[in-house]
Amino acid sequence: MLRRSLILVSLAGLLAACGQNKPQFSSVDLTGADYAKDFSLPDQDGKLRSLKDFQGKIVVLFFGYTQCPDVCPATMTELAQVKKQLGADGDKLQVLFVTVDPERDTPQVLKGYMANFDPSFIALRGSPEQLAAMAKDFKVFYKKNEGKTPTSYSMDHSAASYVYDTKGQLRLYTRYGSGPQALASDIQLLLKG
Repeated sequence: MLRRSLILVSLAGLLAACGQNKPQFSSVDLTGADYAKDFSLPDQDGKLRSLKDFQGKIVVLFFGYTQCPDVCPATMTELAQVKKQLGADGDKLQVLFVTVDPERDTPQVLKGYMANFDPSFIALRGSPEQLAAMAKDFKVFYKKNEGKTPTSYSMDHSAASYVYDTKGQLRLYTRYGSGPQALASDIQLLLKG
């Protein structure tokens, strides 16, 4: 009886220790999610891209548009800060910006926009149909709000980012405004394994 009790206590301790090895992310842990698994969109240079192009890197994917007055430039600035905070590991980060405004966000506009933040950042631009399909798969919201002129509209859109590990598996959902330090820490945890 005493031996069984000791075995049960040992097993309980072992299980508790195993649970402690799970990384404690600041972002929402989406490990095992059955959506947002991949995409196939042209980048700002017209090259077709998918997650497999970035194997070995942590991928942070954000939906936005270049004429966004606040959320998009703030997020992109934050992602540039994350890359700097990672130091030597910054080269293991790939930021992808998916435009929700392919009408105005031409390849040339997207090239200039990415250059404002980091030359390694890549913009993706699909057709309206490709964007709709990707947004549905990623559970992302976007909507055009008409302006005073045909080209002065704005876009409402989801403001979070998806984070993929080095194997291309969806791992995290990071909310807008979480701060560069929290995301940099999460990425370091993913890089450790």
